[in-house]
Amino acid sequence: MPGTIDDLIASIEVELEAAHKRGKKCGAEIQLILDKAQQDGRSSLTVEEDERVAELFAARDQSKGDVTGIENKLANANKIKTEEMERQAEAKKSTPTQARRPSYDQVARVGNEERTYRKDQDPHGKSFLMDVSRQFLYQDVEASSRLSRHMAEERVERAEYLQRAIGTSAFSGLTVPQYLTDMYAPATANLRPFADICNRHPLPDSGMSVNISRITTASSAALQAAENDPVSETNMDDTLLTVPVQTAAGQQTVSRQAIDRGTGIEDVTMQDLFNRVATVLDNTLINQATNGLSAVAQATSYTDATPTGAELYPKILGAASGVEAALLAMGRPSHAVMSSRRWYWLSSQMSSTWPMINWTGVPVQAAGTANSQSSYASGPRGVLPCGLEVVVDNNIATNLGTGTNEDELFVVPSAECHLWEDEGAPMFIRAEQAKAATLGVLLVAYSYFAYTFGRYTNGMQKVGGTGLITPAF
Repeated sequence: MPGTIDDLIASIEVELEAAHKRGKKCGAEIQLILDKAQQDGRSSLTVEEDERVAELFAARDQSKGDVTGIENKLANANKIKTEEMERQAEAKKSTPTQARRPSYDQVARVGNEERTYRKDQDPHGKSFLMDVSRQFLYQDVEASSRLSRHMAEERVERAEYLQRAIGTSAFSGLTVPQYLTDMYAPATANLRPFADICNRHPLPDSGMSVNISRITTASSAALQAAENDPVSETNMDDTLLTVPVQTAAGQQTVSRQAIDRGTGIEDVTMQDLFNRVATVLDNTLINQATNGLSAVAQATSYTDATPTGAELYPKILGAASGVEAALLAMGRPSHAVMSSRRWYWLSSQMSSTWPMINWTGVPVQAAGTANSQSSYASGPRGVLPCGLEVVVDNNIATNLGTGTNEDELFVVPSAECHLWEDEGAPMFIRAEQAKAATLGVLLVAYSYFAYTFGRYTNGMQKVGGTGLITPAF
């Protein structure tokens, strides 16, 4: 369905911005290659570097040509808009009459134009979901018009996310109103408590990986043996850390009967779908093979058939010590991440002794404090005597060990838990008619993210073993 001239201008402006960014990216990579050759003291580039530079110059020239063409297209579109505005202004001209002008209080005024889908009028997203479904089921003209108007509003406020939604994937769709994606926390799901304390960064505009340079061979320094003797020298070396961009996605089939006659389907569909996407992202961060937190964390074993909180606490301190030894001045242990069953078990432990040193305002008779205002997925649950903030996350596995009844406890520096995702956690939704034969509409929600805990070896620590079996209360 064709949009308005404003829709066209907005899409051209997004296209122009993308062309500019392609050119800048090529120039930056060329400079990086030349800087690397200069640092290495090489008078010429390698064959591979020459070929890559030639490709980048060609791509940069192509982007310049694209910019010129897009700017011409934008100028023509703006010209059409100007002509339309002139026609509208001409049509609005009126000839003054002797009629009495209305008093001030009776004059109509126009303020800010309201969004198509608003939290105060459609708090659960029912209207949005109905319009998505009706557009794909019936090609409903009014639903299509509202969705088109909503997407025009999104192009103004979040144009970069729309461009990304159709860039690296052929899986394009509709942007969900932001206030709906912010409502995932109240529903029942494991959600993303750990992801919310990570060091978050905006996801790059393009590409399916994030590259980080890690210094693996440091320079050296030593005492000079005698005057004019050579001083210590070790050439620095780095290793490229490549972090893949992943997609968290979920789908839900809604029956035509539910769309036509159902009530409350927005809670079952929209909220549950968003909850699952949030949960799978957090679960991936903790449990994914090779790169997940559990896989990269250095293990401290706690083995005991009759575990106690007094025995577990030194293990937590040992893990914190390991984090600091690995990071030194580059970070500090900040959080203890555990399952809810481990938190409540620790809270249940009684003891006549207490730590010799408290980092925080914890009373000397206690082994920590709880935040009475906090609940699941709403921030730290409390503070341990060593100053570690406790985050409860039920995406942590509880079926580990030979008895398949153990969990793990992580001590992490949140500054080194890097998570790249779209700012504001935008979600996209698309309706498919693959279930038309059964009178169903397939709804799919998805979001892109990337993460790493591997900038520093042993920068993450964990406690595990038979001492963390299913707690007895």
